[in-house]
Order: sequence, then structure tokens, then C-alpha cells
Amino acid sequence: MDTSTTGSYTAKLIDGPLEGKTVATAFLESGDPQPRIELKTDQGKRYVYSRGAGLEFASSDDDRPSAVDYRFVETVFD
Repeated sequence: MDTSTTGSYTAKLIDGPLEGKTVATAFLESGDPQPRIELKTDQGKRYVYSRGAGLEFASSDDDRPSAVDYRFVETVFD
């Protein structure tokens, strides 16, 4: 995937209730990955994940990652 033209990357959820799942996530306007993501469920709660240290690049000349690790922070009940 060429992240420089699509404007999105894969968020890899490495722990918590959604461990092992991946979601497509948009880059910030600055081109950086999101520092936090919130994933809503149909059960009236949201899972909050924070950016981890792991980055993957589709090729060595990419300036933006194709995948970023996210760690579980908390569950928020609506």
C-alpha cells in the first residue's frame, strides 16, 4: 500500500479486548500517525488505544509507515 497517496495506514491493536485486530486509520494533517484512536462498539462503549513504538514501512524509501502498533488504554462507557 502506498501510504503517501492514500492518506491512511493500518493500526495494529497489540493488546486489550481487540488484541490482534487491525483497522484502517487516517494520518493527521501533518502526516503523522494518530497519537490515540477510539473504537466504538455497538454495545455503548469505546475502546481507547494509544500509539506504541512499533512502525512498519511498505518499502525502505517510504516516509510514512504502512502500519503502526497501538496499545490498549481504557474502556469508556457511554
